[in-house]
Amino acid sequence: MEFVKVEAGSFTMGGKGDKPKHQVTLTKDYYLGKYPVTQAQWWRVMGSNPSWFENCDNCPVENVSWNDVQNFITKLNAELVKNNSAEQRRYRLPTEAEWEYAARGGHKATSTKYAGSSTIGNVAWYRNNSSVSGTTKTHPVGGKAANELGLYDMSGNVWEWCSDWYGRYSSGAKTDSAGPSIGQSRVLRGGGWINFAWSCRVSIRDGSPPGGRYSHIGFRLCLSL
Repeated sequence: MEFVKVEAGSFTMGGKGDKPKHQVTLTKDYYLGKYPVTQAQWWRVMGSNPSWFENCDNCPVENVSWNDVQNFITKLNAELVKNNSAEQRRYRLPTEAEWEYAARGGHKATSTKYAGSSTIGNVAWYRNNSSVSGTTKTHPVGGKAANELGLYDMSGNVWEWCSDWYGRYSSGAKTDSAGPSIGQSRVLRGGGWINFAWSCRVSIRDGSPPGGRYSHIGFRLCLSL
């Protein structure tokens, strides 16, 4: 797996339909997966491929619940313990704030609607361009342009699980926000192959119960050092 360094910084979180906008400061650098986790990568760790659109090693793994992802992460972190590197690295899901900050381009942000461009077709597989032989579906990761940080597929292809419980925004400034302490759904970000352009904007958010499995939901990993 390849990771991209995201330097700490501040940004305005939220947008049209995702209000109130509010200031968020992230005080620590972190590393985010350059791509969503693929079917091949999931297979190597879990020994199975739950994806609806299977037989595409370099496509995002999907049809995995938030709970499934936690099992995947537990296995990865156990490997770090074996290799005596657990004190240095830890895999996890990004917080919603970390995800949006990175999707916007971090300290290199240029205020685009989508992750890397205001023209969605440049950076995203979505409802209007994801059809193959009449079937809308996932596509191999990295097939569209990256955003300012070199992250691919932050808009479109598959929605991505975040660590946070889903809840309403508050207007106050926040530091290293991790969302509500309890909830019924976990945050999803980025939009997917099934969605129109509106749902693929960097500020758009959704949620799903942590046990839900769907063909348009996958994830990417965060790496803390």
